[in-house]
Amino acid sequence: MQPLTPDRLAIHTMTTKPWSLAQACEAYASAGIAGVSPWVEHVEPVGTREAARIIASCGLRVPAYVRGGFFVHPGDAEREAAIDRSRRLIDDAHALGAEMLVIVPGARAGIPLGSAREAVADALAKLAPHAQQAGVKLALEPLHPMYAADRSCVNTLASARDLCARVAHPSLGIALDVYHVWWEPDLERTIAAIGRAGRLFAFHICDFKAAPAHPLLDRGLMGEGVIPISEIRHAVEAAGFEGLAEVEIFSERSWATDQTEFLARIIAAARAAS
Repeated sequence: MQPLTPDRLAIHTMTTKPWSLAQACEAYASAGIAGVSPWVEHVEPVGTREAARIIASCGLRVPAYVRGGFFVHPGDAEREAAIDRSRRLIDDAHALGAEMLVIVPGARAGIPLGSAREAVADALAKLAPHAQQAGVKLALEPLHPMYAADRSCVNTLASARDLCARVAHPSLGIALDVYHVWWEPDLERTIAAIGRAGRLFAFHICDFKAAPAHPLLDRGLMGEGVIPISEIRHAVEAAGFEGLAEVEIFSERSWATDQTEFLARIIAAARAAS
């Protein structure tokens, strides 16, 4: 495999959360990073048009806009509002030049997981034709089971693959984040099956610490935890994935440090994890 050099990386703006979109894009480009996956939280303060200008002026590729979804609600009006929001985000993704919109499906305590999954399938079926018309893919991201109560009712690659097969639309695929799926049995075979179906849209990297201080906000830099990143990357590339590896790290500890130094550590860690 080729080393994960900066020209093979994109970085989610939430990874360097303290930076504005402009600061992030300028720093990424200066470091030779190939792409940026902007989060809504960094785009909304400047607006989609200005965000698109900033990204283009830095010459960065945009693998993804992050994030739509959260379709699980107790009432029909709330569910439809969530679908409408994702429809608008698809349009924004198109304006940003993003290849896909990442979808976090959602979950809610008190709503059975089966019912939640039905709501997600219905939402994706409604959104996929609009995404296709906009030239934007929908990348469903399964989340670790520890988030099943309040963030995601889709918790394995296999269940995400089954949901994609059920909706059966070419614009719908999967964002594989190693943080969420590294532990799965038959991981390599599942990745291969997703690749054969043409639904492996994105590959996100970070690390899972053996004893994280927080279930959400203490992700590790590549090499700080237990994920066999190189092995998973080999399976992903063998399955046909040719896109940028997207660095997505939520870390209060890292956000409190100098972000320029943190970016340098990201680049070094990505290369070492190759």
